[in-house]
Amino acid sequence: MLAGADGPKAIDVWARAHAEWLRQYLELPHGIPSHDTIGRLLAALRPAAFQSCFEQWIMSLRQGLDGGVTNGNITDEVIAIDGKALPRSHHRSKSLGPLFLVSAWSVQCGISLGQLATDEKSNEITAIPELLDHLDINNATITIDAAGCQKNIAAKIISKGGDYLLALKGNQGNLHQAVMDHVIEQMENNFSTTTVDRYVETMKGHGREDTVEYFHLPVPKKLPGASLWKELKTIGVAVRTSLQNGKETTDIRFFISSLSLGVRRFATACRGHWGIENSLHWCLDVTFREDDSRVRDRFAADNLAWLKRFAISLLKQQTDKESIAMRRRMTGWNVDYLMQVLAIKTI
Repeated sequence: MLAGADGPKAIDVWARAHAEWLRQYLELPHGIPSHDTIGRLLAALRPAAFQSCFEQWIMSLRQGLDGGVTNGNITDEVIAIDGKALPRSHHRSKSLGPLFLVSAWSVQCGISLGQLATDEKSNEITAIPELLDHLDINNATITIDAAGCQKNIAAKIISKGGDYLLALKGNQGNLHQAVMDHVIEQMENNFSTTTVDRYVETMKGHGREDTVEYFHLPVPKKLPGASLWKELKTIGVAVRTSLQNGKETTDIRFFISSLSLGVRRFATACRGHWGIENSLHWCLDVTFREDDSRVRDRFAADNLAWLKRFAISLLKQQTDKESIAMRRRMTGWNVDYLMQVLAIKTI
């Protein structure tokens, strides 16, 4: 997978081309397995058991990275949880729609911490608490989009020692409207009756300039339903203004959070969640061509998706200046570079 093989057939071809090198590290008494055997293995291996094999490795890698380790935990870590569909994984004969994967991504470390597969996007609400059960989120801030803005998910995060930053939209209608009304009222009064932290940052890239203004406020005492949200302390607003090709667009997002007042930390968490699209999903779509995968078997599709996220995590740990796409090519061209990526040797 690291070297550009996206499925059983490609894995078979790559392995046969590198059989002599592989024999230095693997016992292969019957030679390289056929692509049919590799495919059957991926379909037979239960994803949960497969992924659990990497948990200790992931923990050791997280502890060795920048971010400040305290008692084995990275302080102020942001973990973004988001879902992504595999559009071509549908199976009409079995009346199955596309597989939907909920992933946890460590923003600072560039590591995929885990994933959970569901058959429908609507199941994301039940998948997130189950995924959280497999994660060490102590001292971390968990960011989730509006689909995961649920009271039980917030309570789960707090019970595991983390903080939450949840996006608000129409699925929390009354709360969403109340937060909007409060923020608009405070803006009109120039925040004269409340405490507010503000921060502005500008980002440029790919022909676009983004200016984001963040507002972080304490939860008002009369906010409807606030007491139902575990440890709810603050509300936040991010106003993004984008300028591209002379056209300006504005996007306003509202959040609820267990974070104490502190706009820089709020901004870091917001930015981190937006980054999952570029750091993980965009890379999966463009570099690993995940959207083109036609694997129908649910276990095989889930296992291949996990291997891709595992590969991205390894490639992101390299300190050279190459892109993920170029690093992937280099692992296919140069076994010494591949060994470096696998931490077998340094070059």
